[in-house]
Amino acid sequence: MEHLGISFPVKNIPALDPGFLPLQRFNEAFLSGADKPVGIAVERANGEMASVETFIHGTEALREADHYYIDRLVKTMLWMKGGYKIYVRGDEDTFAFLKSIYCAGGKQEFDWDYMAHVFEHPFEIVMTDTLPAPKDAPKAIGGHTDGCRIGFDAGGSDRKVSAVVNGEAVYSEEVVWFPKTNSDPDYHYDGITAAFRSAAAHMPRVDAVGISSAGVYINNRTMNASLFLKVPADLFEAKVKDIYIRAVHDTFGNVPYAVVNDGDVTALAGALSLGKNNMLGIAMGTSEAVGYVDELGRITGWLNELAFVPVDANPEAMRDEWSGDIGCGVKYFSQDGVIKLAPRAGIELDESLSPAEKLKVVQKLVEAGDARAEAVFGSIGCYLAHTLSYYHALYGCENLLLLGRVMSGRGGDILLSECRRVLADEYPALSAKLSLNLPDEKFRRVGQSAVAASLPEIKE
Repeated sequence: MEHLGISFPVKNIPALDPGFLPLQRFNEAFLSGADKPVGIAVERANGEMASVETFIHGTEALREADHYYIDRLVKTMLWMKGGYKIYVRGDEDTFAFLKSIYCAGGKQEFDWDYMAHVFEHPFEIVMTDTLPAPKDAPKAIGGHTDGCRIGFDAGGSDRKVSAVVNGEAVYSEEVVWFPKTNSDPDYHYDGITAAFRSAAAHMPRVDAVGISSAGVYINNRTMNASLFLKVPADLFEAKVKDIYIRAVHDTFGNVPYAVVNDGDVTALAGALSLGKNNMLGIAMGTSEAVGYVDELGRITGWLNELAFVPVDANPEAMRDEWSGDIGCGVKYFSQDGVIKLAPRAGIELDESLSPAEKLKVVQKLVEAGDARAEAVFGSIGCYLAHTLSYYHALYGCENLLLLGRVMSGRGGDILLSECRRVLADEYPALSAKLSLNLPDEKFRRVGQSAVAASLPEIKE
């Protein structure tokens, strides 16, 4: 295969997407001939820093390839770890290129604006002679079972809460709600506090509250979340950023609490139930939701928004409607990926159906042994094998937890089988050390809200 003058071998191609160009294969080939040092660092909250020493070619003939490589690298760093300030060392052209795309009207305007809002700081790109060193602040969180705890899990279609006493769930409930379509933040606040009170009624006291919620959370504050999609910006600022903090304080006073992205809580639940750390959890559902627990069982505080990390170097890759970029994980590892591939397999989907209903149509076909539907899930499995090579390069993860609606039923079995086949054939060294796991019965029994209850530490 070839892209921007860089040639690279790919043995396994998704049957329904012959134009797929695994980004990691491009990166490996690009770097094999690059010899001009360049440093890139991204600053995020609390002085934390992601920092990478890399290389470009620095020649006019491969200038476009240099720009492409840097573009995808920086985008990956931003959506994996988050940040609002990019440091560039070693190449003025790289600096000028990034300045031209991360700005109003630039190619990456969406990312430029999004990160500035999330980190409450103007987005900057600066040239530096000395690249800042990497700095992370992982937290040992979760696994606490002492006392009377509440665990709350805020989903887009239902909210779950558990009352947990000394590690045993004594009460759980699941309530349907509609946070994504409601513009009144008091609706969300009332739903959260109602769940808190319902769980509290089943315990003698409340010692701590743990919260798992979709979205980006920094220092327990809601910086961005689809749950509050319809809330106007002024009300988001006034009532949503501190909504969980207020809900805990107003209901229980000064008790320990923790608010964590639901992807990280999923990865933590997998680590606890499977007894394995260095765990990357990938939930393929409405989008691609990801969490990570490091080798010591800690969460990192990174964004882990791999739905918007590029995985495909094909210039004709499908565009994500929200971020405006192409080749990103959301169009490969979610119901969108199934919907994208179905017509290519000859499966016509009724456009009046919702995305979730379209997924069910394809899943019903695969359960009936339809070869077209089997090709859809097989192609996603091939996507995943190539992409796991990239994710492993980013995280160093040795354990993977796969879950979500796309992974359910026979389609999920086909996806996983093809992923394992391609890994063994194309990435044998990685295949030998990467453990792919599905949720076990203990994971299902514990539940997200009960694991959330274990997040905060009760200090004497």
